[in-house]
Amino acid sequence: MAPTKADLEAARNATIDDVLGPGLDVLFCGINPSLYSAATGHHFARPGNRFWPALHLSGLVPRRLAPSEQHLLPAYGLGITNVVARATARADELAPEEFREGGARLARLVADVRPRVLAVAGVSAYRVAFARPAARIGPQEETIGETALWVLPNPSGLNAHWTLEAIAAEMGRLRTAHL
Repeated sequence: MAPTKADLEAARNATIDDVLGPGLDVLFCGINPSLYSAATGHHFARPGNRFWPALHLSGLVPRRLAPSEQHLLPAYGLGITNVVARATARADELAPEEFREGGARLARLVADVRPRVLAVAGVSAYRVAFARPAARIGPQEETIGETALWVLPNPSGLNAHWTLEAIAAEMGRLRTAHL
């Protein structure tokens, strides 16, 4: 059942747990949870978000998973976190300091978990969190320790510049380059 308007408002500023496991190939990183994701406890859960269909179309998982199946990701060598942990209705509600603090937290998390690739889904968030104002979609020159960095398009339905097929193709480029 979909969250009610009251559920969504109650989810403001809530956090959801990271999806982690040993030996991750790719740790996906969203900008921050939507109110819908926080209300359900599942990453990229808002209807219209293209993360889950793109993940399947890219060949990273053998079938389309539902957000409620996020617990299956570590078995595929995949995990999910966010740059900023707190849920908002829109990413533009976040302050630049939150992104910078999130980038520092991500560096610590990556040092602990040591995925092969950190894939940040949102170039604007990546630019601020990692102080890389000229960053573009795709592989990045820098690393965090031995972890490669890749910037993916934001899969939100609000990101009309990227189609589902183009997002899946970029995820497929990551898969081909690193797995």
